[in-house]
Parts: sequence; C-alpha cells; structure tokens
Amino acid sequence: MNRTNTQRGITVAPATLESDSLLREIAATEEISTLKWGRRILIGRIVLGFAALGLWEALSGPVVDPFWISRPSEIILRLGTWIRTGYLFIHLGVTLWEMTLGFILGSVAGIGVGFALGRLRAVAELLSPFIAAFFSMPRIALAPLFILWFGIGLASKVALVFLMVFFLVFYNTFAGVRDVSPELINKVRLMGATRMQLMRKVILPAAGTWIFTGLRVAVPFALISAVVAEIVASNRGLGYVVQFSSGMFDTAGIFAALFVLMLVGLTLNEILSRVESRVLRWKLDRRHGPDGI
Repeated sequence: MNRTNTQRGITVAPATLESDSLLREIAATEEISTLKWGRRILIGRIVLGFAALGLWEALSGPVVDPFWISRPSEIILRLGTWIRTGYLFIHLGVTLWEMTLGFILGSVAGIGVGFALGRLRAVAELLSPFIAAFFSMPRIALAPLFILWFGIGLASKVALVFLMVFFLVFYNTFAGVRDVSPELINKVRLMGATRMQLMRKVILPAAGTWIFTGLRVAVPFALISAVVAEIVASNRGLGYVVQFSSGMFDTAGIFAALFVLMLVGLTLNEILSRVESRVLRWKLDRRHGPDGI
C-alpha cells in the first residue's frame, strides 16, 4: 500500500523522505570524517615540524659547526630582536609592497592577454614562436638589466616581478580559454548570448581553474623575483637582509630571513586557495550534487 505524506500542499512519498534523510546522514558523517582527518593531518604536521627542529638543534654543535647551519634557538632569538626593534617590519613591508605591485600588474596583464590570444587564434599562431622564445629566457637573469634601466629603487623590483608573474598567468589563462569546448560555445551562441555574456557566463568560469592555478604558481615566483632583485642591488627588503647577513657571516640572520620568506609564501598561497574556493564554489557544489550532497 503506497501511502503519502502531505507537507505544505506537496505530496511526497515516504521512500523519498527516507532517501533524503539517509543522504543527509551520509553527508554529515562524511563531513565529520573529513574534519577528523584534517585535525590528524594538522597534528601530524606540527609533530613533524617540531621533530625536525629538535633534530636540527641536537645536531648543531656536536655534529655540525653552528657557523654553517646555526641553531633554531638562535634563529628564534634573532627574530625576536628584529620584531622588538621593528627591523623586520621595515624590510618585510618593502618586499611585500614590491611583490604586491608586480603581482597585481602581472596578473591583470597576463589574464587580459591570455583571454585575448585565447580567442584570437590567428594572432596566437602568429605570435606563438616569439612568446615561447621569450618565455624560455631565464627572466631572473634580467634583474641586472632592469636595475640598469630603472635604478635600485622600487621600479626595477616591480618590473622583474611583473615579468615573472605575467608569463605564468598568461600561459595558464591562454590554455584555459583554449580548453573551453567549442560545442558548448556554439550552443550558447545559438541560445542568443552576446559576446560579453559568452565571456562572462561560459569562458571565464570554464577557465577559472586554470587561472587560479597560474596565480598560485606565480605567488612564490613573485616573492623570489623581488628577493633576487633586492639581493642584486638594494638597501632595503628581505633580500637585502639576506645579502647583508651573508656579508657579515651571520648564519642565524640568513636563516631568520629565509624563515620569514617561507611563512610569507605559505600565507599568501593559503589566502589565494581560500579565494579560489569561494570564487569557484559552483564547481564544488556541482561535484557534490544538489544541495551540496
């Protein structure tokens, strides 16, 4: 006997309600399992990190001369001194400003040119060998040339970061635009979509994963470019701190600056990953099906 339940004027079969309830229970169980797994991974990472630092501290002195590898305790003390005196924030601010300007300009230009050449096949074919040749050039080697052109100030560092970020973002954007299904584009055109609607509703969402991949890859390279330019010629920034500490044979200072750079890179990458998860949330929703299940 098929009985039905009426709720808000809608007749729903009991089997359907039971199925929905079961799916929600499964989703809740999976979410709890994911949280537990995430906590275990986090705890494992913390334990592994402290174990590595403890091993480093134990080997420095009895096995390896601290002059070569310093000690974690000395590095922490050095960072504490830099924070109390404000020395760290002065140089960190300079490096972050150079990186941010170059990253934003390079990303905007890379996405724009990538979209343009991705849609203009003839122009892309014409410029392809020139772009490939320029991309194969070791751009870090251009740092002395940029310093010669723009001086040792902000402009030379931003120019190097811009060039590094531009090509990484451009190639990923270009590949993402070219990867969009032509059949999908034709179907949307037949539905009466304008060129702007096609770009905003189809091409941009489809290429979003590629673009964010390029941005994530570009973050550490942007930081590296800024630091290399500062090492070559600068009187401010974390690259200058590394160069100055090296000249003073200060191993603890070098490792302290490198540790800060590592934290900056990890933080920026995490921020970009969270932005991607929000912007491309529709892809996650589509993977899990209706209602996020």
